[in-house]
Amino acid sequence: KDRRIENSPHVVLLDLKLPKVDGLEVLRRMKEDPRTRMIPVVVLTSSREDRDITESYQLGVNSYIVKPVNFEQFTEAVRQIKLYWLLMNEPPPTLREPK
Repeated sequence: KDRRIENSPHVVLLDLKLPKVDGLEVLRRMKEDPRTRMIPVVVLTSSREDRDITESYQLGVNSYIVKPVNFEQFTEAVRQIKLYWLLMNEPPPTLREPK
């Protein structure tokens, strides 16, 4: 737990239906860990269950997207926000690259 995380991601795309671990447990652990709690998380999953959506937001997810998604629409939306995200979003100090 005391190990430093090298090259942490700028965003995590997380499926709730993973083969060996529950995606909500992954999200819970990320948000409990000071090293990963500020990383934005987008849930991209097939679950439309209200309890999964509610719990995801209670645990701190930034966005919840239900699959299947139109990939072209999804990539276009990402393309439109990418410039804003890269240029305007200020990451927390713990995630900034050293100067």
